[in-house]
Amino acid sequence: MSSHIWTAAALSSDAVRLERKVWRLVEAQHRVSTLKLVDTLDEQAVLEDLIEETKPAIPAECRHLDYLLATPFRYGAVYPHGSRFRRAGRTSGVFYASEGVATAVAEMAFWRLLFFADSPDTPWPSDAAEYTAFSAALRTDRTIDLTRPPLSKEAAQWTAWSDYEACQALAETARKAEFHAIRYQSVRDPAKRANVAVLSCLAFASPKPADRQTWRIRLSSSGIQALCEFPEQRVGFGRSELLGDPRLANLAWDRKA
Repeated sequence: MSSHIWTAAALSSDAVRLERKVWRLVEAQHRVSTLKLVDTLDEQAVLEDLIEETKPAIPAECRHLDYLLATPFRYGAVYPHGSRFRRAGRTSGVFYASEGVATAVAEMAFWRLLFFADSPDTPWPSDAAEYTAFSAALRTDRTIDLTRPPLSKEAAQWTAWSDYEACQALAETARKAEFHAIRYQSVRDPAKRANVAVLSCLAFASPKPADRQTWRIRLSSSGIQALCEFPEQRVGFGRSELLGDPRLANLAWDRKA
């Protein structure tokens, strides 16, 4: 059965339960960047509130969530580029996360490398970039698992490097069938571990992140090196592990820092 003729009824018969923590990385300055613009913490709070008022509205069913969980679901602004389970345009939000922090690091590293692939004359950063990794607790009986039969029979469509049409069509049908999440294989992680695309705020078991970690990710001519001091963790990907996506095929690794 082609992905383009999966119906809401057919998907509903394959609903599975998902109950676990997932991980996502954001740039570490997501809150402190406004500090340099003010003199006091009270002034920063006022500035953050003013900035918040200029952003697209958060849907009513997501307003109880911490901003780290709710932000991907903001509507009103045009989504500039399509992603695996979300079309470009004024489309419903998706919270992308990974079942392990190492996979989340691999996902972030890929998008960083893609920037440098498109900018061959840009030198590698001289310092490691800092990110906040946070976990979110999920609990829902309305999950599609693309790594399990019968949907896993179409794995080639779900794991395409940059052609997201099949995944986007599936996500639209999943929303019609009131699914809350899609579990799928990461194509950025060399170990091929799993990601989760959260389609609905109803999937979150808690309104706040469960864990936070500080990660430093360094890009260099030898690949990716990522470090977390507490708890101590190290994740590394060599050049050969990161070249599956054709958009990175001509990445100039040997450049000055």
